[in-house]
Amino acid sequence: MINKLKKTNLFLVIIDIVIIAICYILALYVLGYENLSEIIIIENIILSIFIYEVFLNLFKMYYNLVNYEIGKDYLKYIVCCFLSMIVLTIFGKMFNLMHLDFLRINALAAVLTAGSFVSYRLIIREIHFRKNGEDYLKTNNIVSNILIVGAGLGGREMIITIKNATHKNYNVVGLIDDDKTKYKKKILGVEVLGNRYDIPRIVEEYDVDYIFIAISGLDAINRRKILELCGETKAKIKVWPSTEDVINKQGPINSLRDVEISDLLGRDPIKLENRNISNLIKNKVVLVTGGGGSIGSELCRQIITYSPKLLVILDIYENNLYDIEMELRGNYPEKNIAAVVASVRDIERMEDVFKMYHPNIVLHAAAHKHVPLMENSPLEAIHNNIFGTYNVATIADKYHVDKFVLISTDKAVNPTNIMGATKRFCELIIQAKDKRSKTDFCAVRFGNVLGSNGSVIPLFKKQIAKGGPVTVTDKNITRFFMTIPEAVSLILQAVTYANGGEIFVLDMGEPVKIYDLAETLIKLMGYIPNEEIPIKITGLRPGEKLYEEILMAEEGLTSTKHDKIFISKPAAVTMNEINDALEELNEIEYNKNYSIKKVKETMKKIVPTYHEPMEVNNEKNK
Repeated sequence: MINKLKKTNLFLVIIDIVIIAICYILALYVLGYENLSEIIIIENIILSIFIYEVFLNLFKMYYNLVNYEIGKDYLKYIVCCFLSMIVLTIFGKMFNLMHLDFLRINALAAVLTAGSFVSYRLIIREIHFRKNGEDYLKTNNIVSNILIVGAGLGGREMIITIKNATHKNYNVVGLIDDDKTKYKKKILGVEVLGNRYDIPRIVEEYDVDYIFIAISGLDAINRRKILELCGETKAKIKVWPSTEDVINKQGPINSLRDVEISDLLGRDPIKLENRNISNLIKNKVVLVTGGGGSIGSELCRQIITYSPKLLVILDIYENNLYDIEMELRGNYPEKNIAAVVASVRDIERMEDVFKMYHPNIVLHAAAHKHVPLMENSPLEAIHNNIFGTYNVATIADKYHVDKFVLISTDKAVNPTNIMGATKRFCELIIQAKDKRSKTDFCAVRFGNVLGSNGSVIPLFKKQIAKGGPVTVTDKNITRFFMTIPEAVSLILQAVTYANGGEIFVLDMGEPVKIYDLAETLIKLMGYIPNEEIPIKITGLRPGEKLYEEILMAEEGLTSTKHDKIFISKPAAVTMNEINDALEELNEIEYNKNYSIKKVKETMKKIVPTYHEPMEVNNEKNK
């Protein structure tokens, strides 16, 4: 390979020398100096060759692979010629006895030389691309037609990458761009065929197999609209990666990703008051319970960036705990991290943890969250969610924690299942605690998070990969969605506003129909819903309701400084009422003759807004 590169560079040097000589002679003849003596011409040509080669080597132009040169490389050739012209003119003025107009001669020679340098290198590159394409077509008859959305730098880079990807048989049929001035124009020989609204027609007309979205700076709303138009076609869709992904995965082709449902939410990135979050966390001891879970681990990832004095990650499941600990230690070797295996159910163990680390801030994410599983094991939900929260909150109060944050859920609003009812009771616990404690107790309530354990998106993708069916419990079921990093960012922001007793409600955007979500995902993965991939309605699961809510009807809503965070009206509950309810639950928990029906009846007394799903779903369907 090295010998081949040396031969190639030597070949380029020889060609460049010949071009410099010919261009200089042409400049002399064009300007009427054809009668100069051969000695003078040869002397000036030798000097020109020497100066040009000096600059070409200073700029390391012979280190380039000509096949892969781009615009900035060609600009360097022009700069080399321009600098050579200046130096040669200076030499000519200093030592010339013939009184030649060296400025005009060298300027014309430089223009001719620069044009020749760039032209023959472009020809070499084009021959390389054509040869590779022809060689591949001889060995592979399968051609994937590609339509690229974005006739900017991203689209240009994508075309270059595809042409260089000799292991792939790609045929770029055209480009899409909403800029009218680009219509019918070409980038590297590829024509702009229309705007976003022409995508369905072009896909049909050119038999497009893949659509590559190559606009890295596209805002969320326009990304969603373009993806919806792409979803109307039979083509599979890939999205241009972030710069970090391109670097890590060595090129745009390798790092092109499948469309995620988060692309379709149509929400711009959330703006945070990072200084307030930093002031809250920096040099503080922060404890995250359930730190190995979906939300807990993301909390840890974001908290560590604000330089806490110590991050304590607590979880009962050691595998998840180990994973997040190793991840953070690898990424932040200089940060102080403590990983603790413990259960929030064990109040004595919790006291040991608080006594050892003395946390300033507690984010309580430990909980059982799977609705159908908790319907069949209600005492587990009560034990882990209610008594676990009570334990951690009690110890936090005892050790004078500054802020205690309960991670709650929209399922706590008018709950129709045990899990939601226990989370609502947890909200009542922290509001009651706040009334008699110096610790600021608050809760943050939000809906479903994309990509979490148990989320429908990973399930749908697995089902589509197997050829279906994609299972949806009800055609009318709707949910609110938010990405995990989005939710966690807002949680941390909300905590900065906490004075105690608040339930912060996160703006989840518009509700999404799960059936529509399934259809969209099937389309975006290149299939036809209910033809190639069937969608099967399985019926509502135990405790499941059709429509999730963010606020209870009796709650008011107060805005905060952040447009995505609101505060609900606090409940009128006392610690005596909480203790009475806990005693009643405690009796049931340790009564071996309990029944699920008895547990639900008790929970309905304690949480008056808890109803059977049938009652709520029927009311919503009226």
